[in-house]
Amino acid sequence: MRVIAGDIGGTKTLLQIAECAAGRCRAVREQRFDSGSYDSLSSIVREFLKEEKNKNIKAACFGIAGPIRETAKGQSVKVTNLPWEIHGQELKRRFKLPRLRLINDFQAVGFGIEALGRKDLVVLQKGRPVRHGPRVVIGAGTGLGQGLLAWDRDHYAPIATEGGHANFAPTNELQIDLARYLLKTAGRTSWELVLSGHGLVRLYAFLKERGEFPEAPSLSAAMKNGDAAAAITRAALEQDDALANQALDLFVDIYGAQAGNLALTAGATGGVYVAGGIAPKIVSRLTDDRFMRAFRNKGKMSPYVAAIPVQAVMNAGVGLSGAALAASRLLHG
Repeated sequence: MRVIAGDIGGTKTLLQIAECAAGRCRAVREQRFDSGSYDSLSSIVREFLKEEKNKNIKAACFGIAGPIRETAKGQSVKVTNLPWEIHGQELKRRFKLPRLRLINDFQAVGFGIEALGRKDLVVLQKGRPVRHGPRVVIGAGTGLGQGLLAWDRDHYAPIATEGGHANFAPTNELQIDLARYLLKTAGRTSWELVLSGHGLVRLYAFLKERGEFPEAPSLSAAMKNGDAAAAITRAALEQDDALANQALDLFVDIYGAQAGNLALTAGATGGVYVAGGIAPKIVSRLTDDRFMRAFRNKGKMSPYVAAIPVQAVMNAGVGLSGAALAASRLLHG
């Protein structure tokens, strides 16, 4: 059975043709598109399908960075970091797809977790997993995604959330100053404002303003001439730049704390999965115990979260794999 899977984000859109059978999917063809270069998802799908000789596609599922609306007219979504409004019924009609489903991008990640192997994961905390216990996924990238996974008969069913937009909670004096900075510069606080690519740049600007470490002219130039978040990360990991290191350390502290908050909120005894585009790039900082110290810093609940397995997802295609699996399940109720 052939399906279309999509992972649609503010920066990139990944589309895949997959062959699925017996609960497993194999990628046949995959293509990346720069989301900002197109006026709609339909334009991308049209271009993608021009290369598809076998049009016998049975189902499609698109994981999209934004909250899915369910109405009598079908599913729709306004992409959070793009000026796109996507309507499921319109896509279904336009491309003559028998079945189609729109899901949140972190629902797609949630579906994809069960397709991962050991090589796709890095253990941050072994813990003691509870069989069929709730799981959570969290991932910083263009934004901050969060999702829940509840056991449903024979698999984990992902539940979308928009928890990345909840208010940021500081845990020390430096982070209290950061909250004031966010209120002054952004008018509010949220986890996504600090746990994302733009968030890392914001943390860097906050620490630069404090003046504890000077800014290197070479890093300033690199940030202006390219991806600022990537430049900060490289400066911290490869050049041991003091200000970049301070920003990345603060990012990891906040990331670990919020992952622990999510684990507590969901009672995630089945495990926490740290996904998103940033985790593989900073895995050396996630494994040096800084992340886990912040994760476990929960007072009386510290022993509780210390027993929760935590793993970083190294497979950048987890959302696409999850969307393919979700598409295949459309044909089985």
